[in-house]
Amino acid sequence: MVFLNQFFFGYFPYIAMTIFLLGSAMRYDRDQYTWKADSSQLLRKKGMLVGSNLFHIGIILLFFGHFVGLLTPEWVYHPFMSAGTKQIMAMTAGGIFGTMCLIGMLILLNRRLFDKRISRTSKFSDTFVLLYLFVQLLLGLITIPYSAQHLDGSSMIALANWAQHIVTFRTGAADFIIAEAWVFKLHLVLGMSLFVIFPFTRLVHIWSVPVQYLTRSNYQIVRRRG
Repeated sequence: MVFLNQFFFGYFPYIAMTIFLLGSAMRYDRDQYTWKADSSQLLRKKGMLVGSNLFHIGIILLFFGHFVGLLTPEWVYHPFMSAGTKQIMAMTAGGIFGTMCLIGMLILLNRRLFDKRISRTSKFSDTFVLLYLFVQLLLGLITIPYSAQHLDGSSMIALANWAQHIVTFRTGAADFIIAEAWVFKLHLVLGMSLFVIFPFTRLVHIWSVPVQYLTRSNYQIVRRRG
């Protein structure tokens, strides 16, 4: 048990990030034509706008919420709020953004699985990624009632200490969460495993977010004729 804890929360994060970075670089170098989102909107627009927007907005907010929540040192927020208050804020925001993402996910899954035109043209990896994210999202929502059992912020501090030790390459990271509930650990393992499968799926299109469109000045607006 101690060995598994050390492997998954001490070594596996670095294995996952290595595969993530090297795999993405090799995918871009060798298979640039597969570097795309493969949107199903051209096949059928019904439900795509609502589902895609809810899913993407929700998951982006969840990502940055996790990023800030886990990597913000305790001394930064301690003068303004307690760990318990921060945990309640995280639970509330996670519940709202997670529900938003879940609704969007269910709409997209319904299209992908039960729309014959879309399902017949979908790759196995496309469906697998959606189902994988669906399970991970459910696990994230399940952590909320577990967190509510101890509102002193102790679990949040333990998870944050783990993440901060990992990103700063300090030893002893796995020791912080050895006593945490199974749902937190499984959520972390699936989250890290997502980086492992990332280079081999459509998720690589995340690297190509068109940020330049926000600042681009030379563009032409084309309107359809009425």
